Amino acid sequence: MKLAPHLHRLGNDIVASYLIDLPEGITLIDAGLPGHWKDLLGELAAIGRSLSDVRGVILTHGDSDHIGFAERLRQETGIPVFIHAADEERARTGKKPKTGGERMALAGVVSFFTYALSKGGLRAKYVQEMSVVADGDVLDLPGSPVIVGIPGHSPGSIAVHVPAVDALFVGDALTTRHVLTGELGPQAAPFTDDPAGADASLDRLKNLSASWVLPGHGEAWQGSPAVLVDALRAR
Repeated sequence: MKLAPHLHRLGNDIVASYLIDLPEGITLIDAGLPGHWKDLLGELAAIGRSLSDVRGVILTHGDSDHIGFAERLRQETGIPVFIHAADEERARTGKKPKTGGERMALAGVVSFFTYALSKGGLRAKYVQEMSVVADGDVLDLPGSPVIVGIPGHSPGSIAVHVPAVDALFVGDALTTRHVLTGELGPQAAPFTDDPAGADASLDRLKNLSASWVLPGHGEAWQGSPAVLVDALRAR
């Protein structure tokens, strides 16, 4: 799905990852679920590109619904996978702390898990080799992505700021569709390790300039990060 020039979404409002298409090649942000591999190939074909044009995939964190096809891509093409050091073990093993007290609604839960199962959500292939990034890094990838550390959802959660496409990719720092209730609009994401830390990290997003804010779950937000964060906190 094309969002804007050079900017595409894979998946849907339930689980999304993103493709940046520039003359020098393609950068992927997150890798969704394993079954999104077909979505990736379809989107590449639609824009006249191939896997050989992909230069790297950046993981906003190490949860299973974000690492999706990353290991397959790495094994089949040698394309590097980038992740913050604090989430490297999470992406390699799936090990993470349990969270509790989540809000749920039957329709939302059924919708999320039905979709996840249809996209191979129980067949997670953990990533065995990764390149570690840190806050402030500017990666040598199409668009020159800037890494912004936003711990909270997980210790190594990052946002990826790409001024070349006027976009900020935020992973699960926030959501515009709650995966357990189906509720729409800006809100905190469930399954967050440290809710207070995640809220504090939102202040880092407010200071960034972008016309698109792109979460891992929910509709793309067309507007500034500051307005989105204020809407979340006012909710």
